[in-house]
Amino acid sequence: MQFADLGDVQLHYQIDGDPNGAPVVFANALGTDMRIWDAVLPHLPAGLKLIRYDLRGHGQSSAPPAPYSMGALIRDAEQLLDHLEVRDCVFVGLSIGGMIAQGLAVKRLDQVRGLVLSNTAAKIGMPAMWQQRIETVKTAGIEALADAVMERWFSRRMRDTPEVSEWRDMLVQQSPMGYSGCCAAIAGTDFYTPTSGLRLPTLGIAGSEDGATPPDLVRETIDLIPGSSFSLIRKAGHLPCVDQPKEYAALLGTFLQKIGHHG
Repeated sequence: MQFADLGDVQLHYQIDGDPNGAPVVFANALGTDMRIWDAVLPHLPAGLKLIRYDLRGHGQSSAPPAPYSMGALIRDAEQLLDHLEVRDCVFVGLSIGGMIAQGLAVKRLDQVRGLVLSNTAAKIGMPAMWQQRIETVKTAGIEALADAVMERWFSRRMRDTPEVSEWRDMLVQQSPMGYSGCCAAIAGTDFYTPTSGLRLPTLGIAGSEDGATPPDLVRETIDLIPGSSFSLIRKAGHLPCVDQPKEYAALLGTFLQKIGHHG
């Protein structure tokens, strides 16, 4: 296991593919870890340097005391890429990972040359909703949310498979501190103005059955960035990289090819 010690947090990361290839960085969703990308990576073009990391408070990364600010999550990504000496990456962010992607692109254009904003938005939900979720986790644990989260995460087809129990286990095993901390970061974020100033190649991806960031919400954010493109993955929920990994990888591969990002 590889860790980057960034002072207040230790981030778990993994590098696959070609160590000298064009870098593609993946940031995961709330309540998940880097395993959500496992089924996508084998279908991506050869010659890429594939970098995944667990957000603070998630997976094997450390969980500092909550709440977290979105600025801290963006700084984590920025410092990790500096630590790994990464420039000109394509940053693939899903859900809260997509918010981090937007903020990082605004802050560090030297690090990011292309964005994939997946199942995300410039603003997700209302602060009161996130505060209620924080209270639930505090009093009853993540388990109390798990069934409702599965409905948002996955298509009906996926929810009917035995595999869904593995993803439910992943959710409930996350740190309650980390989960609550990231809920607070989402609650405090509205990126409509900064994201509308971005001018870099951007692909938006939505799932037709996404109960957390419906396609219209994703499209509204993608449309803020001139020249962006938008793709809908049918029969996929909030985690299309799990629901439909081959189709997800095909969209990603086509976008990388279009912008000339290859080994």
